Amino acid sequence: MVDLDSLRHSAAHLLAAAVMALWPDTKRAIGPAIENGFYFDFEFSRPISKDDLPKIEEKMREMLPSWKKFERVELSATEAKKEYPKNEYKHELIEEFSEKGKKKVSFYRSGEYWDLCKGGHIEHPDRELKHVKLLKVAGAYWRGSEKNKMLTRIYGTAFPSKKELEEYLHNIEEAKKRDHRVLGEQLGLIMMHEYSPGAPFFLPKGAIVYNELLRFLREEYAKRGYKEVITPLLYNKKLWETSGHWEFYKQNMFNIEIEKEMFSLKPMNCPSHCLIYRQKLWSYRELPLRIADFASLHRNEPSGTLSGLTRVRKFSQDDAHIFVTRDQLEAEVEAFLEFQKFVYEKVFNFEYHMYLATRPEEFMGEVKLWEEAEAALERVLKEKKLPYTLVPKDGAFYGPKIDLRIKDSLGREWQLGTVQLDFQLPLRFELTYEAADGKKHTPIMIHRAVLGSLERFIGILIEHFAGKLPVWLSPVQVVIMTVADRHVSFAEELKKEFGGSGLRVEIDARIESIGKKVRDNQAMKIPYLIAVGDKEAESNNLAIRTRENKIITMRKDEFLDLVRAEVAERKC
Repeated sequence: MVDLDSLRHSAAHLLAAAVMALWPDTKRAIGPAIENGFYFDFEFSRPISKDDLPKIEEKMREMLPSWKKFERVELSATEAKKEYPKNEYKHELIEEFSEKGKKKVSFYRSGEYWDLCKGGHIEHPDRELKHVKLLKVAGAYWRGSEKNKMLTRIYGTAFPSKKELEEYLHNIEEAKKRDHRVLGEQLGLIMMHEYSPGAPFFLPKGAIVYNELLRFLREEYAKRGYKEVITPLLYNKKLWETSGHWEFYKQNMFNIEIEKEMFSLKPMNCPSHCLIYRQKLWSYRELPLRIADFASLHRNEPSGTLSGLTRVRKFSQDDAHIFVTRDQLEAEVEAFLEFQKFVYEKVFNFEYHMYLATRPEEFMGEVKLWEEAEAALERVLKEKKLPYTLVPKDGAFYGPKIDLRIKDSLGREWQLGTVQLDFQLPLRFELTYEAADGKKHTPIMIHRAVLGSLERFIGILIEHFAGKLPVWLSPVQVVIMTVADRHVSFAEELKKEFGGSGLRVEIDARIESIGKKVRDNQAMKIPYLIAVGDKEAESNNLAIRTRENKIITMRKDEFLDLVRAEVAERKC
């Protein structure tokens, strides 16, 4: 079985070889395999565009037969630099890889092309690199820093078979049709504006979707013993110094000077919840304490990374923090994972997988506490026989976590929910509870989110359902279309009756044909369309067109019961 990362990294080498053959004065930078493909960064002497990609692909195909294998060669740092005259990017990498000239660096050759590389290639490129496609051209800063030069990044993908490549390319085209940024505006859900980059506007219809999700979560919170709070957005720097964010997260925060003191918009809720906990002395009998918060959060993301609802600067999470004793810890994590399963599987019909992330390179606190926290999470997963993937060194700076990633209708993975154990913040904020032994102990703090960012979740839903949101989330659930002006009064009676039963109903009384009204309302992804004329006004029966373009006839009370049940069950 072909290793995809090796296949795609090898394809990146072939791409670079073709580029250098076509434009020999180009400076090469890096070309790694990434999720779903690969890229290579270049500094061209003249701009290139997507129109150049077919020419590069043709050159790649022309060169491929001579690529029988990859050969490893080692050079000293001095010799290696001679291979890249006036290429500061490769010189920087050579310094790094050779540990400032202390050891040799490796090159890999295939055909007549060779390049600085640590390895990770396929055995027979001429046979295995037949299904490669270049996708797009973009700008990218060297090493991802805005302080560095902007390079040209060429993205591509590669698969072991033609069928897999064609399926992937089909999904890319389907994803373009489902782009939440386009659909969101077409359906009147959201808008963006240059005056507030990375901060989406939810229009009236979008606000309905947002608030329906909040209503659902609040109902579930009430069943599970959560207490909702409303907290400030702006805090003195002293809070962030106590929490550790000033040391570990300052670069991602919006900082403001007020009366010669530094304040920050909060990027997360946890420190403010520690302040709430600290307001009184708690007894062990009062724990677990589950605090939920939908406050707006702000994170200073680079402008080049912003993308509709899925990468923003201003957002809200279905965020909660649970303060527990050590004895309560594992049961509370189990309860959350059950909650998560209910939401993902029963409500939204998502497939999902769990990832256990452990202590990162930079972290707060003692290693012993980290090991205890990691062991607790792993124990829950194993005891409940829950499949998971270990992701070493990917935890938060304050604790290990279990991330949950769903698969959408196109097979794309999205990280949504998370549960994180935190022994550090309670210590830093000197939080305590009175235990059964009469002594004060430090609680453990569980950070958790089900949907994650509400903005991001809504963007994912729009794409997952191609704009056809479930009936309970649809901003307009029923449109009543009149055949003629004389039917408007009957349509208004129906709207009043349906609206009084909790449905969201609109009337389309435009002077247009029914066919035109049907097409326009179908484009708006309305779940149910009802045409009313003389026959409907005189009888108790309605002709209802579903979103699947099926026409059903039923009494209005039957239809009302049908839709109300669908909404109440939150069917997806």
